[in-house]
Amino acid sequence: MRLKGIFLLLSLGAFTSYYVYQPIPDEIEERWKLMLTDCFFRSLSHLADFSELLGLKDYMGVMMFITFAERVVPVSDQRVHVTEELFDEVEVVVYQPKLQGGDTELRRAVIYLHGGGWCLGSARMGPYDLLARQMVMDLNSVVVSVEYRLAPAHHFPVPYEDVYRAVKHFLQRGVLAQYSVDPGRIAVSGDSAGGNLAAAVSQQLQQDPEQQLQLKVQALLYPVLQALDLNTPSYQQNHNMPILPRTLMVRFWSEYFTSDKTFFRAMMTNTHNSPESAALLKFVNWSAFLPESYRGKYNYSAPVVALSAGGAGSDGPSRSIADPRASPLLVPDAVLRSLPKAYVLTCEYDVLRDDGVMYAARLRRAGVEVTHEHYAGGFHGALMFTMWPTDFLIGRTMTENLIRWLQHNL
Repeated sequence: MRLKGIFLLLSLGAFTSYYVYQPIPDEIEERWKLMLTDCFFRSLSHLADFSELLGLKDYMGVMMFITFAERVVPVSDQRVHVTEELFDEVEVVVYQPKLQGGDTELRRAVIYLHGGGWCLGSARMGPYDLLARQMVMDLNSVVVSVEYRLAPAHHFPVPYEDVYRAVKHFLQRGVLAQYSVDPGRIAVSGDSAGGNLAAAVSQQLQQDPEQQLQLKVQALLYPVLQALDLNTPSYQQNHNMPILPRTLMVRFWSEYFTSDKTFFRAMMTNTHNSPESAALLKFVNWSAFLPESYRGKYNYSAPVVALSAGGAGSDGPSRSIADPRASPLLVPDAVLRSLPKAYVLTCEYDVLRDDGVMYAARLRRAGVEVTHEHYAGGFHGALMFTMWPTDFLIGRTMTENLIRWLQHNL
């Protein structure tokens, strides 16, 4: 009986070790903490798959547990005044420095767009609340955190349109005066899918003939910028990397556009391009835009063009992937030239690395001033791991460097 107990204990330990352990590159610090963190994400993902298979709840509905678990109620404190408001019917959380006696100076402003693959996340999550407060205190700025609607309940372009409406509302002289914001010192920033929305908004504002006020800078944090080629070197190198494996990123893209699983399967095999989107592949040709050090051992092969990739057609998802509001990397150089100064953060161990690297390279070629900060030991989502029990040193470093750049450029 005792031997059976020992055997069961050893078996349980071996199974746990097998499940928790996965190879993590030596360049990444706090590797065991990352393994344990990723174990939770993978377990939840497996549960979501199982739930969807049984017809109990869809995948993203289960994954929303992450958002609910980290949700906080944004409240004012001794230094930061917090309000929840509507900007053109879009929910936002506004963080402002508490006024000191006789303080009439106009402030900077940062419009922040949360990540989560357009399907998860919230401006009311603890890490975003903490980041906003740090920006307020360190930059003496107003921070507007946008609570845009999420897919799959609201497919593209709804999340983008929510963000664009909120930003345009804020960029009115009367509204800026209400918050004591300097019209010439406004930034837009976002991480992951939020970086996608920030880049798209920056581009579309420049092309809007009715828009009088413009952004001064854009800060894009490991942004996702194109859906045409999901086999770049970073997608291949990091296909099983913690936090955001290739399968999950492809699922985010697919759910952003449609609930049709046929399109997800086409995206998984990189055969989702239609003739319309294929004409834009020149803008994401990584053999032309990636420095040699990022190409590694991989050779470029253009994605296959399929005439019926999961609902392709005039209104299908294959049309949406060619829309620059979804894939900001697809705009021509003529559009890039007028964009504001940019900060682009990329991580070596991130499927989205090459999106950011290519965008930084194209912006530079177009004459835009770019600061490209690459973290050789970085992984996707690190900026948001700043609270116990998933507080990582690299997350705090990224936050400090971002705020320092904004101090000098905004």
